[in-house]
Amino acid sequence: MRIAVLLPCRDEAAALPAVISGLGPHGEAGRLRLVLCDNGSTDGSADLARSLGVEVATEPERGYGGAVLAGMALLRLDPPDIVVIMDADHSCHAADLPALTGPIARGEADLVLGERLSLGDPDALTPPQRAGNRVATRVIRAQTGHRYADMGPFRAIRWTSLELLAMQDRTWGWNVEMQLKALHRGLRVVEVPVRNRRRIGRSKISGTVRGVVTAGAKILYACWKYR
Repeated sequence: MRIAVLLPCRDEAAALPAVISGLGPHGEAGRLRLVLCDNGSTDGSADLARSLGVEVATEPERGYGGAVLAGMALLRLDPPDIVVIMDADHSCHAADLPALTGPIARGEADLVLGERLSLGDPDALTPPQRAGNRVATRVIRAQTGHRYADMGPFRAIRWTSLELLAMQDRTWGWNVEMQLKALHRGLRVVEVPVRNRRRIGRSKISGTVRGVVTAGAKILYACWKYR
């Protein structure tokens, strides 16, 4: 199966070499297709990625979902079988990628979510991230009856299933939209434990009060909009 990895990124030049090397051979040299979804970086992240043999999709308007949508638009020209979404900040363990893609390749799932709470480092998630996680999962459970353990960024989905979801959110409600729509569309959803570590550099969202408030509002709005 052909696998593409989308790496949403804003100013992650310090982390990119480790992230890309951790994913192993890519492009013509390997089975993975890597696409950096650059979201207005000013630290040379896009040029660095290109120098490392990674394709780059650009979305200058700030927003996590918009960056991923730009990557999807590039993939649509030559669609893969499976899409993996993975943060470019080195918080995800690339070695866990087979755990996410395996259930899809075996025909057991359409969407596989990386659950960080079981195996993640104790200090990997900031208090705002943990609080946001609890709120979002509890709201979704109240709306649908489905108990998600996590809203983590490391996930894999069948390309045809991703297209079926008709994703729209351009900000930080992206994961909520995907996980709610997956239930509405009847996708087979599986959560698997993955490792998680402290990111390289400061978070643009959980690292600032404004970022936390903005992201929290977007997540709650997404819970309402895609209910």
